[in-house]
Amino acid sequence: MKKSRAALHTAQILTGIVAATAAYALKSNSFRRRPGQIVLITGGSRGLGLALAERYARAGARLILTARNLDELVTARHTLLDRGAIQSPDEVLLIPADLTDPAQAATLIDHAIGHFGRIDILINNAGIIEVGPVENQPLAAYRRAMATNFFAALHTTHAALPHLLRRNPIHGDAAIVNIASIGGKFAVPHMLPYVASKFALVGFSEGLHAELRHKGIRVTTVCPGLMRTGGEAHADFTGQTKKEQRWFTLAARTPVLATSVRHAANKIYNAVAAGRAEITITPQAWLAARAAGLAPETTQYLASLANHLLLPDPSPSDQLNLGFTLKVSTYETFEVEPKTKQPSTP
Repeated sequence: MKKSRAALHTAQILTGIVAATAAYALKSNSFRRRPGQIVLITGGSRGLGLALAERYARAGARLILTARNLDELVTARHTLLDRGAIQSPDEVLLIPADLTDPAQAATLIDHAIGHFGRIDILINNAGIIEVGPVENQPLAAYRRAMATNFFAALHTTHAALPHLLRRNPIHGDAAIVNIASIGGKFAVPHMLPYVASKFALVGFSEGLHAELRHKGIRVTTVCPGLMRTGGEAHADFTGQTKKEQRWFTLAARTPVLATSVRHAANKIYNAVAAGRAEITITPQAWLAARAAGLAPETTQYLASLANHLLLPDPSPSDQLNLGFTLKVSTYETFEVEPKTKQPSTP
């Protein structure tokens, strides 16, 4: 008798688990296959942004693509038409904008809402890459990286959030997707402006998820490793620029090290459909993120070895004077005098 009751109780528990799993899967699949979703993608004219646009378009979504360059956006729409991802130009709204300007970010959201009536998924993908040793990185590089990789996402999210919170529940959960990087989990040498901005984006995205999860908005943080996006052609290099370009381009184009943008877009699409909080793309990136969390000192030591043994030395002709010098005045008091930058040789 006791065994029968125990067996019945176990069966009830298992049935409940199966039912809950099925309900979750059904919810995820309905989110994935719901036609007519409105998806806004920043940095949508090329690379991962264009691959995401194609993936969502093939699922029946209508798109808002934004980037700084209107000609590149027009080319992106032609590419989607040529590949058969969309059947009509009307399925894609193009809005050129510089999202480092909060006013332009607000205009983008207002225009998108005015055209389609709502936004279901916001994908913050716009980004830039600064490559070079810390001795050769000017403060302007950090400002550029933070402006595009962090503040552009912040501005767009801030402008879109009131609309997302007021969405009609009939359209299901909304989603915000922040394309960060393994550089937001693991400090990659010779990419400090990029790393600093991506660490900021990861922190913002994780906190956003915590605050919005139970308000009908799922936030997914995406931390890809190396991807073959063609982004190396648009990166800014400093220091011994030819050597910096060589190692970065080799890493970015090697199939074993870098994944394709189509594979990354599929992974992101499925993660957002499942309501995932965070994903890491490529096995190397997954291992690097775990190692950095479990053994931070060892990870940093290995990174310093890679910097010392594999990466180019700073360029002495373009080396910044970091810090301050102490100058003794005639009154025998110390004054702090900023160092001046050495002129670069041609």
